[in-house]
Amino acid sequence: MAIRVLEIIFFFYFASHIPITLFIDLQALLPQHVYPQPMRDFVKWYAEEFKDPLMMDPPDWFRSFIFCEALFQLPFFPVAAYAFLKGGCKWIRTPAIVYSAHVATTLVPILSRILFYQFPMEPHPGPQTPQERWLLVSIYVPYLLVPLLLLFTMLLSPTYNSTSNTSAKAKKKN
Repeated sequence: MAIRVLEIIFFFYFASHIPITLFIDLQALLPQHVYPQPMRDFVKWYAEEFKDPLMMDPPDWFRSFIFCEALFQLPFFPVAAYAFLKGGCKWIRTPAIVYSAHVATTLVPILSRILFYQFPMEPHPGPQTPQERWLLVSIYVPYLLVPLLLLFTMLLSPTYNSTSNTSAKAKKKN
């Protein structure tokens, strides 16, 4: 039962990530004319409201993360969504481990930047107060926590960990 709840959480995470990547995150990479004005306005509103300069004027290192998201993660999202909606798909284990380790690794410099960097006030002001920093962290941190939960599920759950199943079968034979 608990594993099925986690699978549903993972399904919604991956299914929701498809439009987020296509319509929001990729605006940091693609030319502006690709997106209709309301989508560009939404990202501008978000970046101003939550003081997220990474989305308004992304540094090269952040663009490289978005590039990896587009090239490697985006094709994985529908596959993972399907696997977790169906449930019990052992073949998703290794790709899910690679995905979760990659994403967790990229979130460390993003969160560090938000928490510790002294953002200038212009041209795009970043968070200045602890409250503004923690608000922005709260937007990014689910993209660290869910992949970590996914990683631990893939490593520790008997449903996905074939080593656990093999060990249990070997003990039953002895």
